[in-house]
Amino acid sequence: MNEPLNTNKKYYERFDAYSRFLHILVITSFISLALTGMIIKFSGTGLFQTISKMMGGYAVTGFIHRVAAVVTFIYFFLHIGYLFRKKRKKGVSFTSLLKGENSLVPNKNDLKELIATMKWFVGKGSRPLYGRWTYWEKFDYWAVFWGVAVIGSSGLILWFPEFFTNLGLPGTFINIATIIHSDEALLAVGFIFSYHFFNTHFRPDKFPMDTVIFTGKVSLDEIKEDRPREYETIMQDPELQKKLGDPPPVFLSRAARIFGFTALTTGIILIILIIYSMIFLYQ
Repeated sequence: MNEPLNTNKKYYERFDAYSRFLHILVITSFISLALTGMIIKFSGTGLFQTISKMMGGYAVTGFIHRVAAVVTFIYFFLHIGYLFRKKRKKGVSFTSLLKGENSLVPNKNDLKELIATMKWFVGKGSRPLYGRWTYWEKFDYWAVFWGVAVIGSSGLILWFPEFFTNLGLPGTFINIATIIHSDEALLAVGFIFSYHFFNTHFRPDKFPMDTVIFTGKVSLDEIKEDRPREYETIMQDPELQKKLGDPPPVFLSRAARIFGFTALTTGIILIILIIYSMIFLYQ
């Protein structure tokens, strides 16, 4: 008979090193795009004009914006490659990756958990037994695909207008692409720096910061409390139990907090500047 697993002070690796690396690319490229993009969008306000001058002028901010866009496409295709390698390693079809507890594809259970969460918020029910991925995490995940498709494609049209018009795209599409790129980017910035920040860092049970995406590890006790279904899966699967180990190194946790707080502060300041600029423009 197997001895019961000793779970005292055990940490579980929720994210491998490759996924953590990609997320760092996501953070750095998104903040760079958000900052430089808003400088261009609100170029009529003094605050963003000052920031542009501090960065070297609009030529420099435009260059940084394009470099960050390239990084965005790089991490997007690296992630697609990661999914293909995962499929090949497991020897399964893509259909199987789109189903089950570990899938990031929304399903009926996510809708049930959403409704149950709303009831829990107002005291009409108990907290849902969340699993590997919650409905808001799946929303965040697919928002990246939407952003790359809409903001990325419209950005390419603005970057290479001659190329696309020579392909037969009407000139009016350049104006349409400008509106789509600008407004959709503003929506993405507002979403990430409010909704995503709250769900990952500002919730009472996570405040002031959840470092798991940087360190990759989370305590088993926290999983048991926060994601009971995932905890049960780990306890029943010997392969998953191989991911249990010691806490992340102290230096890594400290570096994660420094990097994370820098990103959080930058995002919050940018939201405040955007609100100020919108009030200024519509006075």
